[in-house]
Amino acid sequence: MFYRIAGVYHTRYDKARALWPVPADRWQITVVVIFALAAPFLLSDLYLGSYALPWLIWSAATLSLTLLMGLAGQLHFGFAAVMAIGAYTSIHLARFGVPFEFALLGAGIASAAIGALFGAAALRVKGLYLVMATLAMQYLVDWVINNVPAISGGAQATLRTPPSSFLLISLESLEVRYYLALAWAVLLAIFFMNVKRTSFGRALVAIRDKDFAAAVIGIDPFRYKLLAFFTSSFVGGVTGALLAFCYYRAVTPEQFGFNVSIQLVAMVLVGGLGSIIGGFLGAGFVLLIPIILTNLVSGLAASGFLTVSSNLLAHLPLMIYGALIIGFLVFEPLGLAKIYDNIRKYFLVWPFRHSRS
Repeated sequence: MFYRIAGVYHTRYDKARALWPVPADRWQITVVVIFALAAPFLLSDLYLGSYALPWLIWSAATLSLTLLMGLAGQLHFGFAAVMAIGAYTSIHLARFGVPFEFALLGAGIASAAIGALFGAAALRVKGLYLVMATLAMQYLVDWVINNVPAISGGAQATLRTPPSSFLLISLESLEVRYYLALAWAVLLAIFFMNVKRTSFGRALVAIRDKDFAAAVIGIDPFRYKLLAFFTSSFVGGVTGALLAFCYYRAVTPEQFGFNVSIQLVAMVLVGGLGSIIGGFLGAGFVLLIPIILTNLVSGLAASGFLTVSSNLLAHLPLMIYGALIIGFLVFEPLGLAKIYDNIRKYFLVWPFRHSRS
């Protein structure tokens, strides 16, 4: 059969440490990469710009937060503020004539500096107290953006992104912006897969499981937590800049509010804490399922199969969406990534009897 682990012999360390030791996994990755590269030729501009492009960028944002929540075990309910810092920094740098490549770097550094500053203050507390500290960051950044016209132009102002190019290629084309978002999402996925295999990643996992035990074996919890905040904020700042330049093309303070931070946390939890594929699945679920449900409910109502009031019709998709999230958390707390992993492991040994155990 296609999906088999038989014949995979771990006789060498390099093969045992391979990212995808099972041939079927490599085939799946190859198919996904080919489809992703061919998407501009297969999808219309509507689907490419309204679905595929934002899904890639928000998947990158989910992976950025997963590094902090999944590996380090640190709750963060103000990550939209981190992305806002990156977005506004990159726009102002580009307006001053800084090349877009350096504007992205500046966005990451600014987000990392402010994120690490708040992280240093927040890491003296845990649990709900850490949540409140990150909430304070969210509301403080929101207040500064809304009340400092030099940053945003005002609470109701819209700041447009200037014309830019990446590696001398103009970003005016939708296809170029898609490929840039795809490259960033793939780079983050590869980084995340490898960081878990380094001493830094193992230290974060040890701190996440039991920080006191990690301190006993010589790991400095404060240092590694601060590094996790710095790294996650840097990546989140660059993602926020790409969100502004590649998707929104203009930013307003409402685009990075507290509800966006909640959505990012939902993407991480629904997809699966600490999972790479969960970052993509969670972002796709939170972004696309409400749209699919809205179209489905509207279609049923238009065809006469669903007779409800207009008020209920407007709220019904959100009610179903909330019920789906609760169902995932109740029946599979480890998220969509665990469901995929269960299916994968089933087919690794199918149709043998012990596959049911």
